[in-house]
Amino acid sequence: MDRNRREVMKAGGGAALFAVLAAAGLIRPGEALANGWNKAAFEGKTMPEALKALGAANPANSTDITMKAPDIAENGAVVPVGVESKIAGTESIAIFVDKNPSPLAASFDIPSGTEPSVTTRVKMGQTSDVYAVVKANGKFFIAKKEIKVTLGGCGG
Repeated sequence: MDRNRREVMKAGGGAALFAVLAAAGLIRPGEALANGWNKAAFEGKTMPEALKALGAANPANSTDITMKAPDIAENGAVVPVGVESKIAGTESIAIFVDKNPSPLAASFDIPSGTEPSVTTRVKMGQTSDVYAVVKANGKFFIAKKEIKVTLGGCGG
């Protein structure tokens, strides 16, 4: 079977299941697609605003958070960022790009019993500090790394 066809079939099957569950009234589309969505945090225009909306107004610095990201990003449109937490009881990991128009780039809930590690790609308009904020046992911890951008991604 053609690989592209296989991917279309898998995606279509998921969409069909979603449609059946929604039609049966077992799930509501808004709830399924936005479960845990913190609109205020993603709409914050400054780091302090976004951190406050996330509930992490004063996170403590931590060396138990490891960030894997390039020192220099050749293209700010697709900057790979990985975060791993060695803090017991990690509940969530959020990634912030300080100089972006909306600093909160990603937020992940970490289910109990899973490895507290995430990898994604973020968009950066310019050289900036990138922060990883980890919530563990109801407390917030932070680590940062500066990433230099040579070609802008946010309208640059």
